Amino acid sequence: MKRILSYNVNGIRAAIKKDFLGWLKQEDPDIICLQEIKALPGQMNESDFEALGYHFYSFSAARPGYSGVAILSKEPAFHVEKGIGNEKYDVEGRVIRADFSGFSVLSAYFPSGTTGGPRQDYKMDFLADFTAYLNELRDSLPNLVISGDYNICRLWIDIHNPEKQQNTSGFLPEEREWFQQFVELGYVDSFREIVSEPDQYSWWSYRAGSRARNKGWRIDYNMVTEPLKEKIKAAGILPEVVHSDHCPVWLELDV
Repeated sequence: MKRILSYNVNGIRAAIKKDFLGWLKQEDPDIICLQEIKALPGQMNESDFEALGYHFYSFSAARPGYSGVAILSKEPAFHVEKGIGNEKYDVEGRVIRADFSGFSVLSAYFPSGTTGGPRQDYKMDFLADFTAYLNELRDSLPNLVISGDYNICRLWIDIHNPEKQQNTSGFLPEEREWFQQFVELGYVDSFREIVSEPDQYSWWSYRAGSRARNKGWRIDYNMVTEPLKEKIKAAGILPEVVHSDHCPVWLELDV
């Protein structure tokens, strides 16, 4: 059994100052995927994570203090792939993959599109190109866990006040249409395989006491390819963990 977490830490150095290392030691997942590390190699207390028993794999953006992803695993990966082979996205450090015996894990940080215009276009391009990358990857690596901050609420129950959010990036009709097509291609929302209740969120705005009032969005996922669906044993969200404006989402997989 593998316990896999995904967590947008909104700056790994800031999270460390809030006792992220102490929390990780207590939580002790087999694998944790991080997004928005916002740091370069050598700036992330890598040796402290290694002291906790983790192999530390990261892919930083070229721009300092921006984006970036990482995978920390107790078991060493036999191969690590940084990026998807497209400089348009790889320069922003958006995807890293670690291959293990019998399955592969990706940590992905999808573009937000919140500034609109060109960045929303960039986000839509990423959705299409990342899907094509995964579809090709599945031919050789059929057992994929695609963890990360997707910056999209998939369903109406995944966002507070959905009626008023339909013109907001992250809940646009074309984004939800992409997500529905993604699921139909054989990518499984592990959390919704286990939990059907509404008001289950992984991100809250820092404004207007949104987190205390649970006015949030579910935009962080552990998606798995269809062959792993029957391996999902449990899944959940940890809203009480507060190193970031996001919280961790977790999956227990029988691999």
